[in-house]
Amino acid sequence: MKKRIYLDHAATTPMLPEARAAVAEAMDRWANPSSPHAEGRAARAALEEARSSIAEALGWRHDVILTSGASEALAIAGRTGVPGRLLGATEHDAVFAAMGEGARVLPVGGDGMIDAGALNAALADGPALVAIQHVNNETGVVQPVAALGEQVRAAGSLLLVDASQSAGKLDLPEADFIAVSAHKLGGPPGIGALLVKSLGSLKAEGGQERGYRRGTQNLPAAAGFAAALKAGAFRAAMPRLADLRGQLESELGLSAVAAGAERSPAIGAYAVPGLTSASLLVQLDLAGFAVSAGSACSSGSMKPSHVLAAMGVPQEVAASTIRISFGPQTAAEEVRAFAAEFRRIADRAAARAA
Repeated sequence: MKKRIYLDHAATTPMLPEARAAVAEAMDRWANPSSPHAEGRAARAALEEARSSIAEALGWRHDVILTSGASEALAIAGRTGVPGRLLGATEHDAVFAAMGEGARVLPVGGDGMIDAGALNAALADGPALVAIQHVNNETGVVQPVAALGEQVRAAGSLLLVDASQSAGKLDLPEADFIAVSAHKLGGPPGIGALLVKSLGSLKAEGGQERGYRRGTQNLPAAAGFAAALKAGAFRAAMPRLADLRGQLESELGLSAVAAGAERSPAIGAYAVPGLTSASLLVQLDLAGFAVSAGSACSSGSMKPSHVLAAMGVPQEVAASTIRISFGPQTAAEEVRAFAAEFRRIADRAAARAA
């Protein structure tokens, strides 16, 4: 059986060797970090070392609440006492869940960018928690969070940034809350963090993590998270990934969704005329290539993409869109092999339609 080629790193990326080693080493400190005895204190010291390392690697000077992932981090941030809730129309489903049914949805343009005028109008209604995704998980579009954040701060509101697809890859923006996830950057699954500028802006509802989270802290995963960030594999690879994506788009001859917008080098979304996403994914999988039709949370069910719908992408185009995402280990020959198989599938479809 030939080696499979993995091009779905936006869903999850393989653990880096440094992260694996850190997890294994931390498993020797098996005690509960909340226990007062010597073993517990040793575990606590290792946990705090990992926390400090995560903050340093992300350039964060404030508090870090360790969580089970970005979804829990978002849910904790959603417990702020600010009355209003605003979020972009292309946010991840976890953000919609965290912000609640009464949240006001901000429209985006065809390039996936939040309408700054609509944001200003919504902010005029009073203080709010505003959720803006740094890098979209389906299209790779990078929101101008710095400029939008200025609007939010000027209105006396709070900014929550979902940085699941940008942490460890791009510089993080200034925000009141930032949600990050380890398994998107080479760390272990089941660990993430909420970066918090001021703990006083949150409601304490737990027994661990200074009262802001319930549940025993996962020291091995935290150590793996810290090690993955310290290794910096994704950040170092970003210039090369930009070249790989350019190579892919040239060989496919397809225009990316939101091609005119700033996009993360690690993610590209492409509509394939004459083929449905479901059909293309099956054929590629059988040929040894792992890609997706968008968010991993909805790709398996093949639900219509709310991201593409919000951008005004016609339904028939959205139904033929796939996502290709790269990781530090992605090689140029893998991209060439994918492009060749993709063209074979497209040519067969065109011949059948003729």
